[in-house]
Amino acid sequence: MAEAPLFSIVIPCFNYGHWLERTVNSVLAQGGGDWELLVIDDGSTDTTAQVGRDLLGRHPGRLRFLSQPNRGVAATRNRGIDQTQGRYLIFLDADDELAPNALASYRQLIERAPQADLLAGTHLVVTPDGRTKPCPVGTLPAEPRRRFKTYLFDGALHFAGSAAAFRRGALAARRYPEHMPSTEDIPVFAYLLATGEIAVTPAVVAIMHQHPDSLRHDTRRAAAAAPALLEEVFRADLMPGWTQAYRRRYQARRWLSLFRSHYLAGERPAALDCFHRALRLEPLATLSRWSYLRKYLKLRCGLGPEKKS
Repeated sequence: MAEAPLFSIVIPCFNYGHWLERTVNSVLAQGGGDWELLVIDDGSTDTTAQVGRDLLGRHPGRLRFLSQPNRGVAATRNRGIDQTQGRYLIFLDADDELAPNALASYRQLIERAPQADLLAGTHLVVTPDGRTKPCPVGTLPAEPRRRFKTYLFDGALHFAGSAAAFRRGALAARRYPEHMPSTEDIPVFAYLLATGEIAVTPAVVAIMHQHPDSLRHDTRRAAAAAPALLEEVFRADLMPGWTQAYRRRYQARRWLSLFRSHYLAGERPAALDCFHRALRLEPLATLSRWSYLRKYLKLRCGLGPEKKS
């Protein structure tokens, strides 16, 4: 039996056929022979299937390509877990790229922390107008409780799905929640920060491209996922008991996050509803966040961004 590779790179793709070749090429450019690449077409209706077949023809033996009816990114990632064998899993979004020498940076982390459950590095954000901004993980507290709190509340830890590698065994219990239409990676990161060993590098390991049709900016999907997100982040059968003390605070924080998203999208009724929900949960904490309160007062006065068509 052939030895399992060190890395399995899984690219779920839904209607991102026009980005897929760039993403695959960023993997093929990585050095070493200790990785496998799996692309999964999640029921796309665009050119994804044709692009996948073309890539298979031009790079025989370098990648695999699977197709399935549309199931969502969480289910597609979970299928990627089942269909690969690497010790570490990298889930690369089909509109992102692995940075040059990303796998070399991960190898160095593994040498330094061979028992790490999560490897993470800096990701480079590219805006639609071509500007770039590095986004490092940040200073990682050593104690799990502080890591968990810092990730959920302080905005000082920046983990991105395309800029992380997960030890396969660490995902055995905490797979991606398939009933969530978005933000499905937050429960996974929260679980590993509360229970696992983490190793980070300042090296850039992923390039993430912002664009208008990115699912990251879909407020409707984020709002639909909000109730499930709370339940998954605080699942009693998976999370340490001490995490439950932060449940109410996190729920209020998520409503404020949705308030901001709806506000920027010009969706006044939805924004006001989200702020009121946060206010009922954590009155003093909500009112003390002046940047949010200022936006709320603008909406109450009939001001604020116009709804985007």
